[in-house]
Amino acid sequence: MRQSVLTDSQAQFLREEKEALAGVQFALAKLDLSREALASLQKAILQLDELFLIVIAGEFNAGKSALINALLGQRVLPEGTTPTTSRVTLIKWGEQPNEQVVDESFSVYTYPLALLKELNIVDTPGTNAIIRHHERLTDEFVPRSDLVLFVTSADHPLTESERQFLERILAWGKKIVFVLNKVDIFEDDSSLQEVRSFILTHATKILGDQPQLLPVSAKLAQRSVFELDTAERTRLRSLSHIDELERYITATLDDKTRLQLKFNNPLGVAERLIEQAGEELSIQSESINEDKTTAASLETVITAYERELQSELPPRLAEIENILYRLEQRGLDFFDTTLRLTNVQNLMRGDKVRAEFEKQVLSDVPRQIEEQVQRLIDWLVQKDLHEWQQVMSYLQRRRAQNLDHLVGEGYGPRETRRRELIETVGRSVQKIVNTYDRDKEARELAASTMAVLGFFVIPYKRKQAKDKFKAKMQDLRAKLVDALTKQFKDEREIVIARLRDGVAPYTRFVHSELERMETTETTLAELRQKLSALRARAQAVLK
Repeated sequence: MRQSVLTDSQAQFLREEKEALAGVQFALAKLDLSREALASLQKAILQLDELFLIVIAGEFNAGKSALINALLGQRVLPEGTTPTTSRVTLIKWGEQPNEQVVDESFSVYTYPLALLKELNIVDTPGTNAIIRHHERLTDEFVPRSDLVLFVTSADHPLTESERQFLERILAWGKKIVFVLNKVDIFEDDSSLQEVRSFILTHATKILGDQPQLLPVSAKLAQRSVFELDTAERTRLRSLSHIDELERYITATLDDKTRLQLKFNNPLGVAERLIEQAGEELSIQSESINEDKTTAASLETVITAYERELQSELPPRLAEIENILYRLEQRGLDFFDTTLRLTNVQNLMRGDKVRAEFEKQVLSDVPRQIEEQVQRLIDWLVQKDLHEWQQVMSYLQRRRAQNLDHLVGEGYGPRETRRRELIETVGRSVQKIVNTYDRDKEARELAASTMAVLGFFVIPYKRKQAKDKFKAKMQDLRAKLVDALTKQFKDEREIVIARLRDGVAPYTRFVHSELERMETTETTLAELRQKLSALRARAQAVLK
């Protein structure tokens, strides 16, 4: 046979298609496709390496191995009068001649022949043995064969075991071409026609239609390969009729429709997988959009809470500052009424002045400040608790939606991860809410806050003028408000950080999923474009 069934442009496209499909397979392997789906593409790609497949069947000693050698133009397989093929053998291209025995019923034989890069041949045992290996042939080779050559010998045409085998392969729906080998034994054409008629009559009864029958002499064809004399080589090939068989095989394999199916089959598999990945991505997008909404709502809640704390804290601190303003005003009034010449007698009694000062000015200022600080603490604690409850409600609603969506459906690792995150964050929030000891939080915050107040004690005798007292009050207010502002600002930041840390695993997952799906959508679009270009190229090379 000629060294290539394909034209140069078709052979070039085949190489390009295999390379492109390998890239598609690599890209799809990164997506959430099942192992079985990816295996179907791998199988379709491998079938491009076996672009054409011919199955050779027939009784032992019918000359099947000799016929294969004649077609390939090389002594690839051993030949003999005894059965030389004891198992189903796949003959394909390889850098070195080699036989790999896979198991007792199957082996792979490689040979460095250019034609075998496009054409693979399955050599079978005698038909009696084929019955034992029926499952291997049915499942792996005959269903995807392009041609079944049924070799029968001129000295024993259409034996009983061959008839039984023909009946078995009827269900395969493959076109069977009969090859009558060893026609060199006939002395005249009438003997050939008699055997030919016998085969066609009985084969038609078995198959229902009259098959194609081609007479050959594999022995003469092989002799012509090694014959040095050109004229003798031409004569032997003519007598062998091998050229007619080669032309028939080439025409069958070179059929435009068959080639189109061969080129397009793996493209169709890849397109189905891309469509499947797109459908899965669409389902994931619907789910992640709900997660995106939840994550955005959580961020809105936390941001609003942060702004709320920022806006509400200054007025509450101002209430403490007002206590000191009132203290200052009472002090100034006290000096105005006390430090007078008419009150000199009373001023001589320091203990009485101090008592009056404490009564009129100081009064219960420490208690007022402490109570106001405690109210500020209670406010912050209550706000914190309220925000955690709000966050928990968002997560609980999303968890309920997720569970409703998954009822009665299977879900992959990504959905499992989403559920785990929602469950984990939800449990963490619930635990904080359930174990939140308000009194304890308030006591700890009060202790740390009151420690920085450094509340003043008015000296027993105060001789400073009103301006010095006023300056002292201003300093006291500034120090007290600054200390409280810093303390509660730190607490505010802790509260916000704790909220964000609590939902961070969930929001990080949502953001990473959105990025992954955007990347996946881009990848699928690129793969669709690549396959579309390959289809167009396949159509072009087949014109």
